[in-house]
Amino acid sequence: MSASAFSAAPNALRGLEQRAEAARDAATVPLTTRAERWAFGMRLTLAMVACWLLAVAVAWRFLVGGDSALPDLASAAAAVLVAPPILAASIASLRHPSLHGLTDQLVAVAMLASWAAGDLLTAALLPIIMIAGHILEERSLLGSQEAIRALERLVDTTTLRIRPDGAAEAVSATDLRVGDRLELRAGDRLLADGLILDGQSSLDMASLTGESAPVEVAAGAHVLAGSINLSGILTVEVTRIGDDTALGQIIALMEVAEDAKPPLTRLLERYAGSYMALIMTVAAAVWFASGSTAAMLAVLVASCPCAVVLAAPAASIASIAVAARHGILIKGTAFLEHLADVDSLIIDKTGTLTTGQLSLERALPALGVSEVLLLDRAASIGALSAHPVSRALHRSRPEAPQIQPHDAEELHGLGMRVTLSDGAILRMGRPALLIEAGVDPGPAPEHSGPMVCLGMDNRFLGWILLSDRPRDEAADAMEELRAMGLTRQILLTGDRRAVAERVGRDVGVSEIRAEVLPAEKMGCVLEEIEAGRRPLVVGDGINDALALRAGAVGVAMGAESTDVALSSSDLVLMQPNLHRLGTAIRLSRRCRRTIQTNVGMGVGWTAILIGMAAFNLLGAQGAVMAALLHNASTLAGLANAGRLLRFDENSPGKETKTR
Repeated sequence: MSASAFSAAPNALRGLEQRAEAARDAATVPLTTRAERWAFGMRLTLAMVACWLLAVAVAWRFLVGGDSALPDLASAAAAVLVAPPILAASIASLRHPSLHGLTDQLVAVAMLASWAAGDLLTAALLPIIMIAGHILEERSLLGSQEAIRALERLVDTTTLRIRPDGAAEAVSATDLRVGDRLELRAGDRLLADGLILDGQSSLDMASLTGESAPVEVAAGAHVLAGSINLSGILTVEVTRIGDDTALGQIIALMEVAEDAKPPLTRLLERYAGSYMALIMTVAAAVWFASGSTAAMLAVLVASCPCAVVLAAPAASIASIAVAARHGILIKGTAFLEHLADVDSLIIDKTGTLTTGQLSLERALPALGVSEVLLLDRAASIGALSAHPVSRALHRSRPEAPQIQPHDAEELHGLGMRVTLSDGAILRMGRPALLIEAGVDPGPAPEHSGPMVCLGMDNRFLGWILLSDRPRDEAADAMEELRAMGLTRQILLTGDRRAVAERVGRDVGVSEIRAEVLPAEKMGCVLEEIEAGRRPLVVGDGINDALALRAGAVGVAMGAESTDVALSSSDLVLMQPNLHRLGTAIRLSRRCRRTIQTNVGMGVGWTAILIGMAAFNLLGAQGAVMAALLHNASTLAGLANAGRLLRFDENSPGKETKTR
């Protein structure tokens, strides 16, 4: 690590600690206990009974009339029924202050004032209207609970587990253990993350990764819980179960987001006490100036900050749900805020910008040798070895005729020597292997990646050049990020400089830092932070973990990233598609704009209502009217946040550098 990186470390690490603290705050969620669910049900039941009593009182007064005391008794009974939940909630909020608690306190004060003034109808209606608002918030908040249940239903079925004796048995997801082998037939849904041991098929992974088209898989591929096998039979070894699966993590994040407190909400809560004192002062001033109890009550109710309370959580829940639909796992609402601010990119090469697999770049056959013969021989030899170069050659030409060797020997550090049944000897590997047999391969071609030469008996057949190619979408994705304001892009890799520069040229990244160690990768990130930038760090390996943790936002590339990289990152792209980086940034910026709009609407509407209430413009039943208008603004905020659910990466619109 350079000296400048060490000097950058103290300030950068302080920022890192603050980011970690924000993430912990965002992920701190009170558990929903059975007692809390029972209390909510009781609150709803009491509100419904109170509504019936008020309906009886109003109907009796207008249909029967007279001097009967029944309407007053019914109104008093309704007010008594709904008072305990509001009072209990307001008292509890004194011990655990929050913006929702502030609303309960203001409604409780207004209710007690209505009792004192003898206005039983208002004393009953206020809590009922506010309870109705809470029900809409808690049960219909963008359908988040239904979305969670829909995800849970993806694995609410059975699958076939292969017993040690080879027989298959039907089991549920809860019966699975790591290491179990599953038989997945056409139409079956996978109930755990796993590794394909045998078979070839197409998987529908739309519910997990957002891939609209089926994904072709074969032995060696990693598959995710919730995927549907469309054809063929697969044998899958279970690698993750339950909450550890990608699906389990999505469900957990949805549940966390439902009650998490984004940074803006925490900021507003700091001033909750001062706000309460201000509103009580304004209400008292209105009462002393006008002598109108109705105006005072209207001020108290109008000042309830529910619309502001829901401004951030509603948008955050929608954004995390949409991100999951697009195959992006966001580990906390705080990271949505950070992602909107990133202004530079630090990206790993192998497995991130590139596919992470060697592939054929070109063949250079010797004079008199056809390219088809050269590639067929290389592919047939490659099928006999597990070496990455051999496997790449075999993948490049799967239709090559298979050979039945009399003898095949893998020479460590040199290559393969294969003796055919007719006595011919094939050699593939380093030039030294051919030179040892008296075959002159000539000068090696200029190439920054792996290459092999082939010979047959005493004849040189040619050279084959391989490379780890950039992903098909890499160049477009880098250009897309530059258009979004991430004009500073650094390719950071432990690979050789020549290889890194070739990849950089192909994808349009000009700043290359090659042959760096993991600690030096983190040093580069800290230098960026010290320079005042907010880097987005993307990687997939163990050597990227330190850099992922140090960046403003760390992104693990693909569900096949190492466990260390997954745990160190803030976002996970379930499919290794670099276009999803732009999708995530666009979504986070949309989310922030939505939050800002909701806060502006909430604050503005609350101020207007307070002004109207203070000047007694809401009528004789000002408190009831204020409660209705207050809930209308809350629903408007929810509807605006719900617009995020229509976000689609296939029609992202234009994102400018202005944020």
